[in-house]
Amino acid sequence: MSRSYIQFPRDFLFGVAAASYQIEGAYREDGRGESIWDRFSHTPGKVYQGHTGDIACDHYHRFQEDIALMRDLAIPAYRLSIAWPRIFPEKGKFNQKGVDFYRRVLEALHEANIDPAVTLYHWDLPQWIEDQGGWVNRDTINYFAEYASRVYMELADLVPHFITHNEPWCVSFLGYGLGEHAPGHTDWREALTAAHHLLLSHGLAVQAYRAGGYHGDIGITLNFTWVDPVTDAQADREAATRLSGFSNRWFLDPIFRKSYPEDMLEWVNTRVGGVDFLRSGDFDTIAQPIDFLGVNYYTRAIVGADDADPLLGVYHVNVPAEVKTEMGWEVHPNSLYRLLKWISSDYTGNLPLYITENGAAFHDDTVSGAVHDARRLDYIADHLLAARQFVDEGGPLHGYYLWSFMDNFEWAHGYSKRFGMVHVDYETQKRTVKDSGKWYSGQIAFNRE
Repeated sequence: MSRSYIQFPRDFLFGVAAASYQIEGAYREDGRGESIWDRFSHTPGKVYQGHTGDIACDHYHRFQEDIALMRDLAIPAYRLSIAWPRIFPEKGKFNQKGVDFYRRVLEALHEANIDPAVTLYHWDLPQWIEDQGGWVNRDTINYFAEYASRVYMELADLVPHFITHNEPWCVSFLGYGLGEHAPGHTDWREALTAAHHLLLSHGLAVQAYRAGGYHGDIGITLNFTWVDPVTDAQADREAATRLSGFSNRWFLDPIFRKSYPEDMLEWVNTRVGGVDFLRSGDFDTIAQPIDFLGVNYYTRAIVGADDADPLLGVYHVNVPAEVKTEMGWEVHPNSLYRLLKWISSDYTGNLPLYITENGAAFHDDTVSGAVHDARRLDYIADHLLAARQFVDEGGPLHGYYLWSFMDNFEWAHGYSKRFGMVHVDYETQKRTVKDSGKWYSGQIAFNRE
């Protein structure tokens, strides 16, 4: 742990992040209903080696232990999500026991002086909604608004920061277009419709929060990929623009510009068909003023033009293994800096930004009960340096949440990929703070001095 600590402004918020389905387990307890990830992970061939979130990190039963560990590490903030199927396990059925669980978690966080940020939707859609069409069904936006309003009513007194959605790109494009995530569909018309309905439901949830007069802030978290062309040839530059439009602008433009990007609409019309899901007034609903934007960043992409690609006409350039994480993603911290500069200059201005996820999966070497993860430690430190560069230039970055607090169920990868600063032995549920976690705790303490 030889890396130097990095000075940020004293009010810069450092935190850790996790998500309900990835850590909680207890998938049939206290009235919780089935989610699309329960159904997906129990479907043979969908998740690595048939892994499921049935037990995960058993956080449902061990949250007090986990929060105590956060307190011992002096973690100031924790981003968590609420499992929608715990709140509305069936259509029209409210589950008080689900709310009670999250109230206990939030009260424990407050007792530990840890600032909670709550994500309303981190991918675990109730299966009963998916049975009615899921995010492709426009009725789902009203279900979400009802769910959000009930969560505000029950828990807003304990939640200073709400995030409506985590990564609607993944929900729609990985879930309904590429089929890699639940519900596992492969229909790009469905994917674009789902994306639109996710954005609409975000707008309705923000409206409901404002109407309730709650005393906190609310935003949305988007995932971003910085895109570079493999050469300066016009065709490759256009390919990079298309991938950025698909990965980034398709969600930024409706929220901040009340439109979809014109170049991408033309491309979509040619490759997929028209946007017949769009109705009058939709963009007014989507573009509700938000208090902050959450930025999830892990890697960049290098692409070139490829007419054989049916969707975007791009191909991805492979990078050497020594600069990749175990997810196959290039480690490129400077692209985090470039991304923050672009978002703030082109879209958000002085709106507060938070890095709501950033982290890396690597194979962890465990020796005599210690976990030496030098590559993860370097990844975190290098990305914090990139973030600090943006802050030094006056950029409105207000905080950083490390993904993730502990190893967990990594969606279609099951338990094969470890992102945590805390190692989890899934057989015994023993938690062990990795070297990266010790360094991050020291970084937080250093910044408070």
